[in-house]
Amino acid sequence: MKKANTTPSTWEIKDRVYLLKGNKSPLLFTVPAKHSRAKSLLWFDEDKGLQRELRYATNQNSPFVDEQKGTVTLGHIFFRDGKLMVPKQKQNLQKLLSLYHPLNGKSYYEKDDVKEAEVDLSYLEMEIEALKIASSLDIDDCEALLRVETGSNVSSMTSKEIKRDTIVFARNNPQQFLRVIQDENIKLKNIAHKAVDQKVIKLSPDGRSFAWAKNGRKLMAVPFDQEPYPALAAWFKTDDGIEILESIQKKIK
Repeated sequence: MKKANTTPSTWEIKDRVYLLKGNKSPLLFTVPAKHSRAKSLLWFDEDKGLQRELRYATNQNSPFVDEQKGTVTLGHIFFRDGKLMVPKQKQNLQKLLSLYHPLNGKSYYEKDDVKEAEVDLSYLEMEIEALKIASSLDIDDCEALLRVETGSNVSSMTSKEIKRDTIVFARNNPQQFLRVIQDENIKLKNIAHKAVDQKVIKLSPDGRSFAWAKNGRKLMAVPFDQEPYPALAAWFKTDDGIEILESIQKKIK
């Protein structure tokens, strides 16, 4: 087992809440409270260079068996409805769950209000940035983004509908929006999609090549490890592709 990151000098005496991972909330979930052959409950002490057995004993101050003295009263560890609240008076159980238990971070985690606030703030700042950029985009950029990333039928949408959907996309998926907006090929992808939609060019049924729709003459083969439209957008920037791009732009509406 890994050595705990929290040291006694940084350990805070407080009530703690533990939650099951994955938003699970079974009526009752049991966490092993003592070491057994079936369920290992050991922690590797790097300072001592040995494995130390763990055990939750309600009448002991330490979760380590080698530090427990006299008769012990074994306790059970139950999560009810996905949650376990441990008061500050139960330091042995808190330290077992927060510092040493092998299921910490795998089956459950300690609720951290400060960390959650930091994550929430970071997300809100990202959302604000995405909305700011979405509001400033011109209609052509909005059209390109929606056509390429959401598959929207922008050809039948009004400019206000396109703008609205762009802002909604930025609000609902700010991280994806910011990633997409940095893609220098997004306008070229949009041209590729429009050209196929308007039957100027066509994509083969197997998705491995593009050709002129009118005469079937092949334009380019899609590399095996690439997606069709990103590959065509990149090809438009090559010497061979630039000329084709100019021809396509004259034909699409």
